[in-house]
Amino acid sequence: MLSSINPEQRMEKDEYKEILRPLEKKLTDLQQKIREARLPVVIVFEGWGASGKGTHISRLVNPLDPRYFDVRTTGTITEEKQMRPFLWSYWTYLPPGGQIVIMDKSWHRLILPEQREPWQLSNMEVHGFYFDVNAFERQLSDDGYLIIKLFMHISKDEQHRRFKALAKDPASSWRVNDHNWLQNKNYDSHIRQYEKMLKMTNTEANPWHVIEANDRKYGTCKMMGIIIDAIEKRLSATAQDPKPAPPQEKTEKIPRMLQSVSPDEDIPAGEYKDALEHYQQRMRTLSNKMYAKRRSAVIVYEGWDAAGKGGNIKRLTSEMDPRCYAVVPVGPPRPYELTRQHLWRFMVKMPKDGHLTIFDRSWYGRVLVERVEELTPPDVWQRAYREINEMEQHLVGHGMVMLKFWLHIDKEEQLRRFEDRQNDAAKAHKITEDDWRNREKWDLYEEAVDEMLMRTHTPHSPWIIVESNNKKHARIKVLQTVTDALEDAMR
Repeated sequence: MLSSINPEQRMEKDEYKEILRPLEKKLTDLQQKIREARLPVVIVFEGWGASGKGTHISRLVNPLDPRYFDVRTTGTITEEKQMRPFLWSYWTYLPPGGQIVIMDKSWHRLILPEQREPWQLSNMEVHGFYFDVNAFERQLSDDGYLIIKLFMHISKDEQHRRFKALAKDPASSWRVNDHNWLQNKNYDSHIRQYEKMLKMTNTEANPWHVIEANDRKYGTCKMMGIIIDAIEKRLSATAQDPKPAPPQEKTEKIPRMLQSVSPDEDIPAGEYKDALEHYQQRMRTLSNKMYAKRRSAVIVYEGWDAAGKGGNIKRLTSEMDPRCYAVVPVGPPRPYELTRQHLWRFMVKMPKDGHLTIFDRSWYGRVLVERVEELTPPDVWQRAYREINEMEQHLVGHGMVMLKFWLHIDKEEQLRRFEDRQNDAAKAHKITEDDWRNREKWDLYEEAVDEMLMRTHTPHSPWIIVESNNKKHARIKVLQTVTDALEDAMR
């Protein structure tokens, strides 16, 4: 790909001035249209050292309103980034609708040999790198993001000339280090690495554009032309407002998993107190080991209304150091969350190494409440099964332990708990009209849960159905399951 492209393209100064001005005006106009269409745009600059990424970014933003774009320099390897899945920081950079984010370097370079060691990618992350990257980009484009990927290409001689000029100037000499000279010396080896990276992440929806950048004038005009063309095509497609594809007919029989599980499991009255104390002490010890060994975990609680999630979480965490865990209660998305990809609000809350995050409800709302209440089109929530599995695989690939619990009660037990709450002034706030309305749709929710369990139960991220008519049994089962899993992970 790169070896067949000649980066020596040139443009005369007069021609450059003549072409640049209308390009800048077009970019100014398009930025306003981006805001009106609430289109989120991510522009990625990759390329050789000294290929002019910073210069081209400066020329790109010159005609833009600075209130509506962000430039992110993503090459710095911080401890915070190392302690999370490698795509985590890029999720945090995602713009809301109507904004542009420009990235100086990107997630693609982390697979390069010189980047792997300082990033400390796990073996699973290295082996799944291209899968994770392509899944990430596809999820964003499916959700309406425009991703424009630019690779700045210069020749070996031009790179050497620029490194010498930078090193000679005291004001810029700090920008040239041993790694830069080594890249130039091993230019042919690096070009093969870059070509593999470009080939493996070049997709129809999110292609790479190579910019011949030996001449900055030529590179600037080509870069702006590519960006303008991509934005215009997307705005034109959006203006046509194509109707979503109808959902595919279901041909696969969904097993009725909940109907096959009795929620009536019990625990002898005399055993609960001792078991609770045993597993809570075990949980405290294991959470300290997690911190020492820098292992992270995510625990997801889903279940019927009044199934006992809050009490269960309280017993799970009661003996843990509160500095080592966080509980995230999940409700309807807020306006600023609705302007981003639906997994964004969960990814930014994921724990760093050594910590545990518990989600009281989760990203599964897309295939449960959003499906049943018809808040999301069928083609969108059906797509979410794949997106969720890919996200969870990315987290587990980093080394996270992931456990997902469905707290299961029957309809009669739910009614009893609803009435208890309604008749107890201290608990009345825990029952709402939505709870009663959701109860009327029990069968629809049960169908949604069965499909969720079937499509998102994976070896690396399993579902555990917790029989919860008896709260004490449910608490002990969760505590035992979590402590067993953490102990296995840290062996």
